[in-house]
Amino acid sequence: MPADGRLAPVKNPERLGRGTRNCYMRLLWPLIAPVRDERDTTPFTGFRMIKTKLLAALMTVSLATPAFAELSGKLVLYTSQPNADAQQTVDAFKAKHPGLEIEWVRDGTSKVMAKLQAEFAAGDPQPDLLLIADTVTMESLKKEGRLLAHEGADVSAYDPAIMDKDRTYFSTKLITTGIVYNTGASMVPASYKDLLKPEAKDSFAMPSPLTSGAATIHMISVTSHPDLGWAFYEGLSEQGALAQGGNGGVYKAVAGGEKLYGFLVDFMAIRGAAEGAPVAFVFPEEGVSAVTEPVAILKTAKNVEAAKAFVDFLISEEGQALAASQGYLPAHPGVPAPEGFPSRDKIKLLNFDPAAALEGDAANKMKFEEIFGG
Repeated sequence: MPADGRLAPVKNPERLGRGTRNCYMRLLWPLIAPVRDERDTTPFTGFRMIKTKLLAALMTVSLATPAFAELSGKLVLYTSQPNADAQQTVDAFKAKHPGLEIEWVRDGTSKVMAKLQAEFAAGDPQPDLLLIADTVTMESLKKEGRLLAHEGADVSAYDPAIMDKDRTYFSTKLITTGIVYNTGASMVPASYKDLLKPEAKDSFAMPSPLTSGAATIHMISVTSHPDLGWAFYEGLSEQGALAQGGNGGVYKAVAGGEKLYGFLVDFMAIRGAAEGAPVAFVFPEEGVSAVTEPVAILKTAKNVEAAKAFVDFLISEEGQALAASQGYLPAHPGVPAPEGFPSRDKIKLLNFDPAAALEGDAANKMKFEEIFGG
């Protein structure tokens, strides 16, 4: 607001949405309702004329409220995104809100959480936002009462199964795990059960749930399927499956021909194939698991309005298109998948309950160790 107390004009009144115009009208109704051109005998026509004139005048001013103020101050983000993706995401958001100073810290999810837990213990958490790998970690923070609900976030286009019903965290993409195979293999799998065939004996690798969050989610999702269960993992063990390390090791083993099949996150295989590696990715008929890289606002956030705007950006179609341009499957069903992926409606997701996964985490990992060893 100018120093003289007058309301400043809106630069582009024609761009205000219907919701904003309706908000103005609710504020002005006590002034408009009693007024009508008495010479007008057509019901409501006089009112409409007055309403139109008042709205036209109103659109030239802005209300002096935080909702119409430009975002400013510092916004702090802790993320597990790869560095290049994190920088692109921050740059795209800052381009929309140049008045913001954005500080971001990047590391693996486990290290990000260790840093944050130390800050909680010291009573001085730094981030406004978290953008990390998995919903199980977010569910843990939610259970501790650390997350701030963003009630106004628009998730109407999304599958409810991938969004927190209390709106404390929001999925931003789908990083699915399915089957990768070496294109020199004699069998092309279509189902998880194909990995129990003789052609796959001693030729299968997978990341360990003891070290990989995506592998943990995949293990829980697959063993929860009524046609697979723990018997499927026991069958993999009997097939001589190698279970160790993370996704990178599996990719190298299959691309290099050391193994012919594996569980792998989608983008590694799809990018590798595009670059000429002898690999291909299968979305099995039973479905794929998904790490959804959720974003959340901490209750201790110092710049809540900017944090909410960041969440809104990530789950908007524009933000989802950015994720697609980075080579990830968008969580928004209306945004096209990047090259190499099937369309979103062709991809079936296995059921996954983050709260139940958190509750059963220790028991599930113990069961895995019993089958494959530590």
